[in-house]
Amino acid sequence: AKNRMNQFYNPKLHKAAPKTELSAQDRIFVNEGGTPPPTEAPGGIAGTGVTALVQVSVHSVADDSEAPAPPPATWDAYQKKGQESNGVISMLDMLAADLDKEVQEMEVEEKEAQ
Repeated sequence: AKNRMNQFYNPKLHKAAPKTELSAQDRIFVNEGGTPPPTEAPGGIAGTGVTALVQVSVHSVADDSEAPAPPPATWDAYQKKGQESNGVISMLDMLAADLDKEVQEMEVEEKEAQ
């Protein structure tokens, strides 16, 4: 999950999944009409592989329309905020650490109860 988050928030840290090649026997089987060996289940929304729902609407533009006004002078130039992406990934790390701590506490309580 952390690698998938890095794919969006920190592309430099994302590690691509290794490509799997079919063995000679599997290639023959597939060429004869068989199905390839099972692969990982697709991710995304409800296992469909769709990672985002996007609503697209058509805008009609007249030829004689004017260009939009420039943005107000109060807006600054775009600045990338790396701190926000680190917050999401650190939250995931914190959740994993809390889960490990709870499991450890439950194991100790179980040993003490016996």
